This record gives sequence, C-alpha cells and structure tokens, in this order.
Amino acid sequence: MRKLKIDELNRLSTDEFKQADKLPLVVVLDNVRSLHNVGSVFRTSDAYLVEAVYLCGITSTPPHAEIHKSALGAEFSVDWKYFEQTLDAVAQLKAEGYTVFSIEQAQGSTMLTDLQLDPNGKYAVILGHEVKGVQQEVVNASDGCIELPQYGTKHSLNVSVTAGIVIWEFFRGLSPLNSR
Repeated sequence: MRKLKIDELNRLSTDEFKQADKLPLVVVLDNVRSLHNVGSVFRTSDAYLVEAVYLCGITSTPPHAEIHKSALGAEFSVDWKYFEQTLDAVAQLKAEGYTVFSIEQAQGSTMLTDLQLDPNGKYAVILGHEVKGVQQEVVNASDGCIELPQYGTKHSLNVSVTAGIVIWEFFRGLSPLNSR
C-alpha cells in the first residue's frame, strides 16, 4: 500500500467547490469562542460539501490568522454569514424551509444514532459555546435536539469534534456521494 500524493487526490479547486452541488446542511456556531474550533468547522464543512456556516454572537469571522491556521483555506471555499443574534439565523433558516436542530443534551433529545433524515429535506445544526453549550432560547426555537451518545466519564466532546461527527452523519444520510 502506498500513500497518495496531494496531486493524486483530485480535489476540487475553490471555484469548482463553489459550483458543486452542496449537502443541504447549514452549520450554525452559537457563540463559539475558540478560533481553532471555528477553523476546524470550516475545514470539515469543506470536506463534506456543507452548504454554509453561520457564525453568530461572539464567534469570530474570517479573515483571521487563527481561523486560517485550522481551516487551511476552507474559509474561502465554504460560504458563511455572520449574525449578531443566533435567533435571527434560526428565524431565517426556518423561513427558508430548513429543519433546525440544536446539538445539545436535553430532555426529549434524539440520539444521533436514531436520527431519521428526509433525503429531500434541508437541515441546520447548531453547535454552542464550549462551556455553556447552545443558548436555551436557541434550543427553544429549534425543531429538536440531537444528542451524541457518550459512555465515558466526561459529559461533552470538543465543539469541532462534535461538528465532525454530526456533519459526517448528515453526509452519510443525505449525500449521493457517500456511496463512492
């Protein structure tokens, strides 16, 4: 077995990415403070053709050297918008026909392993502050909560790790490319 070289990976250019069909998923960051987490979410969103990333509240926006360090340029390929209030992002998404889920441990949440996706649906997932999680008012405005099963001693995962797991599951459930 031989590792592939970068030029053998046949990756899209930024222009090709902009024109490509996207996964009907918007990732919303609700007051995420770590610039490395923001950059990592951009990078994962690029990898799985996520439609857009919405940056809300205290979440920093590109251009920023610390975001770029983790994003490796994905902040240029993935569309993004900034909202001062996360509730405004949720309202816009709902008006555009998206089903909006907060990624949060909550009463009545759906385990990610039990999530049933409509292949014709449009979705948004909200990831919250590294300590406080998704704001309660944002959880209240969501169509539901998705929870990741965890079995160890810690009660949460890093935001960018959670984003990677959730984005992958939506890609598996919605993208025709996942059968490659």
